[in-house]
Amino acid sequence: MSLFSKLAEKSWLAPGMPGEFEGRTFQPEPAAKTGLAMFLAVLTSMFFLFVVGYRMRMMQPDWVPIADPGLLWVNTALLIASSVMMQRAKNAAEEGLFAKVRDNLSMAGVFTIAFLIGQLVAWQILKGSGFFSLTNAPTAFFMLLTGLHALHLMGGLLVWARATWRAWHGEEVKRIRLSVELCTTYWHYLLLVWVVFFALLLMT
Repeated sequence: MSLFSKLAEKSWLAPGMPGEFEGRTFQPEPAAKTGLAMFLAVLTSMFFLFVVGYRMRMMQPDWVPIADPGLLWVNTALLIASSVMMQRAKNAAEEGLFAKVRDNLSMAGVFTIAFLIGQLVAWQILKGSGFFSLTNAPTAFFMLLTGLHALHLMGGLLVWARATWRAWHGEEVKRIRLSVELCTTYWHYLLLVWVVFFALLLMT
């Protein structure tokens, strides 16, 4: 084709699909992934400010450390287990293994709910130890950090519940694959946040 023919060609009438260029197809990132990335960026900024505030407050002379409940170690193991199950569900979804997606999603939820129950028990242990007073800065920060983390985890359980319900009702793996992937990313993120919080609590 000559140069003049190419210039005269009405390219907008040429056959092809949107996103195709020289034989390659570009698929835009799903809006849900972009939304989750933006949400996690906002959460990271918020959690970072709380961590900085915690570190600054603990350097004050009136800071009196509290004994963190040993149950937090068990709770951490439960959250790690839930994150592992989520990753296994994601891997199964990529391979199209319906039964494994369903089973691993279910186990991830069980471990997550056990973690939340464990956190509630840890608060009760703290209360029984005599340190439970919101006027005490270490206790207030303990409740704030663990409470915020638990709140965001419960929000994630809403998405998990919908994906799990769809999996148990025979929906095709390819239709829930994105939900499983988003849940896995969110669970990994909250696990990382909890590890940072837990390390911070152990140092005080």
